[in-house]
Amino acid sequence: MEEKAIINTNNPEAISYTTEELGFTILGGIRLDGLDRLRVTVKIEVANRKFKHYLNNAELADLAIRHNIDLYNDTQVEKLIRKTAERLEIGISSIAKAVSDLTTQLEHYRLQRIEQQEKKPDTRKPLTATEHKAAKEFLEQNDLLERTNEAIGKSGVIGEELNRLLMYLIFTSRKREHPLHIISLGNSGTGKTYLQEKVGELIPEEDKLEITVLSENAFYYFGQRELSHKLILIEDLDGAENVLYPLRELQSKKRISKTVAHKDTRGNTKTISLTVEGPVSIAGCTTKESIYEDNANRSFLIYLDESIEQDEKIMQYQRKHSAGNINTEEENNIKNLLQNTQRILQSITIKNPFAEMLKIPQEVFKPRRSNSHYLQFIEAITFYHQYQREQQVDESTGEVYISTTLEDIEAANRLIKEILLRKSDELNTACRRYFEYLKAYLKTENKTAFTAKEVRQDLRINHSNQKRYMLHLLYNNYIKKSTGTKAKGYHYEVVSMEEYETLKNSISSVLDEIVNTLKESKKNLSEQKEVNSLPVVHTNNEPLKAKSIKVKNKKFKSSSEEVSDQIILSENEKASS
Repeated sequence: MEEKAIINTNNPEAISYTTEELGFTILGGIRLDGLDRLRVTVKIEVANRKFKHYLNNAELADLAIRHNIDLYNDTQVEKLIRKTAERLEIGISSIAKAVSDLTTQLEHYRLQRIEQQEKKPDTRKPLTATEHKAAKEFLEQNDLLERTNEAIGKSGVIGEELNRLLMYLIFTSRKREHPLHIISLGNSGTGKTYLQEKVGELIPEEDKLEITVLSENAFYYFGQRELSHKLILIEDLDGAENVLYPLRELQSKKRISKTVAHKDTRGNTKTISLTVEGPVSIAGCTTKESIYEDNANRSFLIYLDESIEQDEKIMQYQRKHSAGNINTEEENNIKNLLQNTQRILQSITIKNPFAEMLKIPQEVFKPRRSNSHYLQFIEAITFYHQYQREQQVDESTGEVYISTTLEDIEAANRLIKEILLRKSDELNTACRRYFEYLKAYLKTENKTAFTAKEVRQDLRINHSNQKRYMLHLLYNNYIKKSTGTKAKGYHYEVVSMEEYETLKNSISSVLDEIVNTLKESKKNLSEQKEVNSLPVVHTNNEPLKAKSIKVKNKKFKSSSEEVSDQIILSENEKASS
């Protein structure tokens, strides 16, 4: 009995099918769209030369037929069969049978490929019992935020102690229904991308999407749930200006949609809706603070440490790495541990019982959005501590949740203080740094007035940048002209040397006052509970009156009433005597 031929799909671009006499090759594979047609480029050649008409005719045996054909078009198929039979001198029935069987197998193969595409492979890394235990023990330890910050440092992130922990917690918030977003700002070469990349390495690969350049419509062609609860890392926002609008929509509405025209298989044009759902956590880097204001309003803004001390830390690490004195194995182990802690964090509802008593400083610009970010950041810290919080059940809804603690609020205040300070400052960070350098220069030189030239020479700052900063300071009345002319140059004075410290103290005092008020309220509540738990002691001087007891329709006085009557009787006797 002749063995049935099976298509060979090891090479999807050259699918082969061989019968006893002929060999078929589908060049370029098959298209998966348009199930109403099966258009292929087929090559037919002799596969077995043992037949007599091939033994004596080498040219015929070497002949190959190539044809572009729709296997669902009966007319085209019939022409191909006749053409092959004529040229290769073979019976029509055997060719027709082979083409029919090949078509059937290609149909099944195409359907299998479509099913495989629709089924998204589970890319999550399964944790071993040892890995799960280590990750859980890490999340259960005391001083979790401090330990996490230390671990981030050991993973290869140098310096930036505040920014790196803040960024890590914001990346963690991707698992929540209201994720947070972050933008790193700084001059070129300060390590913005490096910090984002290194902290991003602590997030599992299956939970993040790293982007260098993105076209305007790229976001709309992801799968509907492909970006849900993912971290999107954009290396440079300057290269993603075209996608800023869909990014904002993903941040605010947590979904984007677009209606496009599409031609069906019959050439009819119809509209289809492309929808991509979030939520997502977005991180990006840029040197241009003002350009991305709309996106920045939806994000936490961090400014990298450009100090000489930070430069020295980084260069020292580079020297050690070059000398082979960095334990890269330990760094990788720490990365894997932190990735595993991310994997075992579970989605859970957070309730903040202190939320109604919280407030942000009045100096903060755009307080509505800033207040929302503040509350969500507190919840993100609670979420990260979920293995240290007792799970509770809402009796009315049956929902399981964990509660925010005062320690979470204190930690959030410490980390977010600089963020709120920047959101309260009229000056952008670059201009503020210049202004603080300027004030420090005047204190060091014991001066009250200065010229732009002497400050520029001392700070070694770019002339165009200084000009922009000076105009901004003049416009906002931070400095004023004291003497001089346009031709000879002006002398300037600082209007207030203490304005920034006053703003800092104001922000700090509001946050500290909130925590102190909450602590006092919690203390009073605890004392009240202790009082309520004490046994009741009667201090009333009047005798206790018990209820009367009826027995056999006769009313008897209780013993306390009898004692009371005796006391009253004795007092009456004394009075009469």
